[in-house]
Amino acid sequence: MTPAEMEAIVMAFPGTEKAMSFGSPSYKLNGKFFTRLRHQDQSMVIMDVNFDEREMLTQAEPATFHVTAHYRDYPCVLARIETLHPGSFRNFLDRRFRKIAKKSVVKEYDAQNAATAGA
Repeated sequence: MTPAEMEAIVMAFPGTEKAMSFGSPSYKLNGKFFTRLRHQDQSMVIMDVNFDEREMLTQAEPATFHVTAHYRDYPCVLARIETLHPGSFRNFLDRRFRKIAKKSVVKEYDAQNAATAGA
């Protein structure tokens, strides 16, 4: 996945705002951290990944998923965009979106996606 493809996926979620964090693109949703690109290793910070899931991901796909000492105590994983599957990335963001977006926005998003899928 290229940085442009990554950003298109992130910005497709309603209410996403682009910002900068530590000199890298960062994204907020509903005023809360959504995800960000780490320039150090071209990895996305993916939140709401519990420790068991993170362990499984880093063992199953170490070329894609990893963690640094800074993120060790947080429920997240780092994913290198070069090898991260776009569909998987979208699914991780969908999980985060549903946790931090306003309920009305999630409901509207689901209705819009259902209408698109039925068309």
